[in-house]
Amino acid sequence: MSEQTSSLLDRFGRFLARRLQSESSGYQPYTPSDPETLHRTLRPGDILLVEGNQRISAAIKYLTQSTWSHSALYVGDALPQPEDGSDRPRLIEVNLGDGCIAVPLSKYRTYNTRICRASGLTPDDRDAIVNFMIGNIGLRYDMRNIFDLLRYFMPTPPVPVRWRRRMIALGSGDPTRAICSSLIAQAFQNVRYPILPEVTRAPGRASAQSTFSRSEILHIRSHTLFTPRDFDLSPFFEIVKPTLAFGFDYKKLLWARDHNGETTATPSEDG
Repeated sequence: MSEQTSSLLDRFGRFLARRLQSESSGYQPYTPSDPETLHRTLRPGDILLVEGNQRISAAIKYLTQSTWSHSALYVGDALPQPEDGSDRPRLIEVNLGDGCIAVPLSKYRTYNTRICRASGLTPDDRDAIVNFMIGNIGLRYDMRNIFDLLRYFMPTPPVPVRWRRRMIALGSGDPTRAICSSLIAQAFQNVRYPILPEVTRAPGRASAQSTFSRSEILHIRSHTLFTPRDFDLSPFFEIVKPTLAFGFDYKKLLWARDHNGETTATPSEDG
């Protein structure tokens, strides 16, 4: 392939990537994230899962049978405060077209989110994971694989459930790695922290319970195509909910009826 053709394909691929990242209208989060509460709750090394509303988000959620379409790693105060006084970037993520970038927590103030925390992660390994992600800021992915991108323009392909996840891996290249959680998974794999269970039938060790489950896990492990859902399902990551992290007393909620006559709950003034 000539250099000129390669460059044209890459530019066209980035055009497709921008189209896939266009936001859908009418998205309404059930429990939008509060950046201040997230900041208080998150710890460096935590993974923030996001229910996106981009065009590609619908395809990822459908193919992985999950609520979550995006993931980012929280790095705390490891990155400097911008000179223009804007919010400090505290998340590192990979986006189609942009590659690996750092963004503030406020980016996801209007989205449903979930915090996944690696259980028992040592401080040294946590720092290694954070430094790995920081070291990859600026990494850009090759967008020449047009067919890899085109599949995501059909968000609900008519295929059996058991094959939907495999559609992400089929013929995948850099564009797919840029929409999955591969870089974050690599950061954890570098310190030998597990994400999905090891596939084994040895007595007394964890094993997948079905042939399909074992095949699925092996498939994901061999292709390193981890998606946000995998951190949610992992038995080694805790789910941390900001509303519960600092104590929750349902007795302090004030219940009132809105103009539609429905009952809603709001925090009381003393709690």
